[in-house]
Amino acid sequence: MDTLGIIFTVVLVVAAIIAGLFFLGRHLQKKQGEAQKAIDQNRQTVQAYVIDKKKMKLSEANFPKAASEKIPFYLKARKLPMAKVKVGPQIITMLVDSAVYESLPVKRNMHLEISGAYILGYNTAKKGEKKPEVKRKLTWREKLAARFRGVSESLSKDKKDKADKSAKKSR
Repeated sequence: MDTLGIIFTVVLVVAAIIAGLFFLGRHLQKKQGEAQKAIDQNRQTVQAYVIDKKKMKLSEANFPKAASEKIPFYLKARKLPMAKVKVGPQIITMLVDSAVYESLPVKRNMHLEISGAYILGYNTAKKGEKKPEVKRKLTWREKLAARFRGVSESLSKDKKDKADKSAKKSR
């Protein structure tokens, strides 16, 4: 094969992969939208006591068999954020939204927003009490910008010190 044929084949394969990813992304986006609608329709607020929270596999948690069968295979092997919650007289293990998991207080009585066995949010039972601020991880761009700011500040401080020293010497 000549080089033009090889280049054409490579371009054709790359275009096919991009088209496949495009249609797969659209399909997954529709599924996610439908799932979010179902979650929003079944959302309810309950008063509960959060006993414990940790990340564990579904097989380790006492999750109902019917619920664990519906979960995709790729999530069964992953460690998911879960919380052990007492709702009324029952103690239940529930999945927790990853954004909520970091700030969810343990051994506290509070109002939980749930949808099935999924904790979507919470409000503390006491008035005037605020949710704890969670330090979010910096992206690599933010880390790079902070490092650059630190270096530029130290350089400007060094220049200022040198200017002050030379002003003192000239006196």
